[in-house]
Amino acid sequence: MFDYPVTLTPDDSTVLVTFADVPEAITFGADEDEALLNAIDALETGLSFYVDARKPLPTASQPAAGQKTVCPSALECAKLGVYQAMTDQGIKKAELARRLGWHMPQVDRLFDLRHASKLDQIEVAANALGKQLFVQII
Repeated sequence: MFDYPVTLTPDDSTVLVTFADVPEAITFGADEDEALLNAIDALETGLSFYVDARKPLPTASQPAAGQKTVCPSALECAKLGVYQAMTDQGIKKAELARRLGWHMPQVDRLFDLRHASKLDQIEVAANALGKQLFVQII
């Protein structure tokens, strides 16, 4: 769902990483492996700008043949999924807080991609939006 294609561009002695779908996410690495590892943090940071601004998340485009993709960590994907469900339904954070019986700072932390929320909190929030959280190891 949040698997975004990356463009890897050799730049002198580094590799530049950009995301067409999330132009705010830019990083580099000494080689392709390091650049892709750094891309996870850059993507999470770029997507956090959308959450902070309460804007819809950009849709990940279809990667070209052989194009690499990057997705946020599992916890961040769960948070983004709840945020996406909330925005798709036109629900504001205050309404989600009311449904959950939480204070606003608790909801704010739920959508803070740098905060290590507990998975059960994310699951409860998803349920309050009529969604379910599934974890799968592939």
